[in-house]
Amino acid sequence: MTIDEIMRTAPVIPVLVLEGGDWAKLAETFVGAGLPVLEVTLRTPAASDAIRQMSSVRGAIVGAGTILDQRQLDDALEAGSRFIVSPGLVEPLARAAIRSHIPYLPGVATATDIMRGLDLGLNRFKFFPAEASGGIAALKALSAPFADVRFCPTGGIRPDNAADWLVLPSVLCVGGTWLYPGEETSMEGVEQRARTASSLRR
Repeated sequence: MTIDEIMRTAPVIPVLVLEGGDWAKLAETFVGAGLPVLEVTLRTPAASDAIRQMSSVRGAIVGAGTILDQRQLDDALEAGSRFIVSPGLVEPLARAAIRSHIPYLPGVATATDIMRGLDLGLNRFKFFPAEASGGIAALKALSAPFADVRFCPTGGIRPDNAADWLVLPSVLCVGGTWLYPGEETSMEGVEQRARTASSLRR
């Protein structure tokens, strides 16, 4: 799959910070609720094992987030990640990702970031941190001179504002942490939030 295809799969990508738990069951819950694209952030020691287990679930498209350098890229690839996401855009990591042929979604917040990405042949980006970088008004302004660029806003996206982002023509999906709070113990709550998110229109 290309990064464009991954972004178009569902309106919301759950951004997951995982410690312990039944990761396969979590992936099954998201897939069953209509959110098969899952970003597991490499912020915890459990992340790589979680990616491996979740990737075994039929229908799950599991990627690694918070990739900062070549070492983490290698770890993500070894764990079986289908795509990678980074909070920013730097040339060494971008070129390494391009060489690896893995779908790559780098973070951008300015026109300069976007132009740097375009120079590298990239035109799909994570707008991050979305709310702190000026919110919807900022993304509208950035989208105007970059007609072919599409975004996945992440950072400050919530159940009450996700739909407002998704109506923007330049937005293919949004990323959010609200779908699986770290303290969540019941899959019923996760499933309910996921089903609501999967029904959002773009």
